[in-house]
Parts: sequence; structure tokens; C-alpha cells
Amino acid sequence: MGAHSADLELARLCAEGDEHAWERFVREYRPLLYRAADALDRTHGAREIADSLYAELYGVNGRTATRQSLFRYYEGRSSLATWLRAVLAQRYVDRLRTERRVEPLPDKEVAGRSEEPDPHRARYAALVRQALERAIGRLPTRDRLRFGCYYVQELTLAQTGRVMNESEATSSRQLARARLEIRRDVERQLQDEAGLTGEQIAACFASVAEDPGPLDLKKAIYE
Repeated sequence: MGAHSADLELARLCAEGDEHAWERFVREYRPLLYRAADALDRTHGAREIADSLYAELYGVNGRTATRQSLFRYYEGRSSLATWLRAVLAQRYVDRLRTERRVEPLPDKEVAGRSEEPDPHRARYAALVRQALERAIGRLPTRDRLRFGCYYVQELTLAQTGRVMNESEATSSRQLARARLEIRRDVERQLQDEAGLTGEQIAACFASVAEDPGPLDLKKAIYE
């Protein structure tokens, strides 16, 4: 099978949902992904992208019940570690491109207006907060409990797994899946209910990236 046969086998088993393979993958490759993310963004801003890869690798699709694992694209031409870094880097570049679409004009083009607040920011922030609260509230009870353990109680993945009676790898994977479902739900609400365009939705996320404002996760999760 070649120099990377062991990596191919691990990817195949993970794509099939093998629990032991996933435990090994999370244990061995999560630190690697975090190091690669930090190399891309020293402020740890790329770690969210690294986390979101788990849902794609597991094959979660928020629209259908069919699993289509990202692992199916791994063909063993390079090591699994190299391939994962390349995927992460591409996701990071894609996010930068999205953010640049809504970046303000250079200073020389906005002279005399630099102190003006974004007139849409308050509306965008409110729309995202409301959509996020509804999306979290629509999660199954078990997903909300897992979210509460990890994000509200600030338990580690291992501790969350023990509370949920599942492995650390399962907790990590299920959190990544839920985050992806929440984002897609929020995007759908902004598009279908608020009537925003794709560019406006990107502006919404950019508006709350640094300061999301008052979001009561306890209320969204437990009520």
C-alpha cells in the first residue's frame, strides 16, 4: 500500500466511524492540528477552524443524515499529518478571503470618517445573538448538556466525556458536530428569516467576532 499505508488504514477506519480509531486520531492528531493552527495565527484564532475540522472529518452533514467523511479525500500520497495541515491551511485561507470581503476601506479612502461607528453593527450583533440562542435551544437535550459541561462549566474534554458516559474522542467529535450544526442553523436564520445576503451574513459574523455582546449561554442551554 506504500509508505503511508498505516495512515490510510487509520483514515479508512475513522471514515467508517470506528470508535477506537477515533480515540487514537484525537489523541495523536489534535495536538498536531493545534500546533499547526497556532503557526497560522499566533493569537489562537485558527484553533476554531482546527476544531471544526473534526465534524468534517467525521462526515457530519447538517442537512442530511448521510455521512460523507472528509477522510475520503485522503489518498496516502503524503503523510496524514501533512494532509491535515494542508486542509487546515486551506480552511484558514478561505476564512481570510471571506473576512476581506467585509473589511473596511483603507484609511486613505475613509479620511474624515474613521471615527464613525458601523451603523449596522448593533443590528448585526443582535441578529447573530438571537439566532445563536435559538440554534442552541433547538439542539437535542444531550447535545445541550454536553455544551453546558464544556462551555459553561468549563470542564475538560475528558471530564465532559465522563459526565456524558462517553469517550473523550466522542465528546470532541460531538461538540464539533454540534458547533457545525449551530453555525449552519444561524446562517439559515440570517438568510431565510432576516433576509440577509451571503455578504451581509459574513459581515454579521465579522461584527461579533471580537465582541459578541451579552449572550447568556446558561439560558440558551438550560432553558
